Amino acid sequence: MTDRRLEYPATARNRDAILALLRDMLPASGLVLEIASGSGEHVVHFARAFPDLTFQPSDPEDAALQSIAAWTQDSSLTNIRPPVMLDATSAQWPVNAADAILCINMIHIAPWRASEGLFHGAAKLLPAGAPLYLYGPYRRANVVTAPSNEAFDESLKSRNPEWGLRDLETVAALARDSGFSGPVVTEMPANNLSVVFRRM
Repeated sequence: MTDRRLEYPATARNRDAILALLRDMLPASGLVLEIASGSGEHVVHFARAFPDLTFQPSDPEDAALQSIAAWTQDSSLTNIRPPVMLDATSAQWPVNAADAILCINMIHIAPWRASEGLFHGAAKLLPAGAPLYLYGPYRRANVVTAPSNEAFDESLKSRNPEWGLRDLETVAALARDSGFSGPVVTEMPANNLSVVFRRM
């Protein structure tokens, strides 16, 4: 039988650093929606660490949805819902409410309208005070971008001109206009950032 599980080396490198932040950020109970779950490795790791939370993975790609389902089945965890197809740019999402939203490594590998859709959609789902967690590389005003991130940005744009590292200040302005607080930023390994916004 074909193993449909995708494996991304970056996940194994960053999942514990992300998990350490989530321990102080996620609610004690409720539903955590993950946008752009990719392989499904993150959601399994987090669901195992937070048995009192229910996780809803999602992705717009069929191969990713199959991988998420395969990883979930292999884990035998019961607090992960079946993955749903969710395109952040869509006006209608297949989830009606969430107590927290995670979005790891999507904003730079998607057109800007996906970021706009992410914040607009999250604003509809999250109650006041609930977190929207982002992870990935960003440009920041008055901070020199690491050479590795500059090279990554060029690589992304060569693959798709609509992709590329985003200015954190631009993302924060979008968040504010969508009804979120200013960002709480934590520097992470490999020149990435964890950025937390809260629904106002």
